[in-house]
Amino acid sequence: MPALAQLFAVTVDCPDPFGLARFYQALAGGEVASSNDDFVTLSGGAVRIDFQRVANPATSWPDEDSPRRVHLDFRVDDLERAEEELQRLGATVAEHQPGGRRFRVFFDPAGHPFCLVDAATQY
Repeated sequence: MPALAQLFAVTVDCPDPFGLARFYQALAGGEVASSNDDFVTLSGGAVRIDFQRVANPATSWPDEDSPRRVHLDFRVDDLERAEEELQRLGATVAEHQPGGRRFRVFFDPAGHPFCLVDAATQY
């Protein structure tokens, strides 16, 4: 069945679009471009990541009463090394880790959860 649409971007709401784009650039590479102070684009991967200014903070995870959300997953070759580097960049490791050795949950500097997946993991 042919696709109706093709995903080209994911938009992340945050209080500091440029700062969060720089964090994800250090994680995933790409080029940061700003069209204005309220919207920044990170391009260069298969899917563009956009960051738009929104004043309300991210809610806690894994609180079942919080609204549903989308999170980003990134594949890495060395989970331990990536964890150290991400903490240096401002990420925090989530207390709740449901993935065992397969993946690790973090919070970006704006409080959004994201995961690193061990490249050797088979899904």
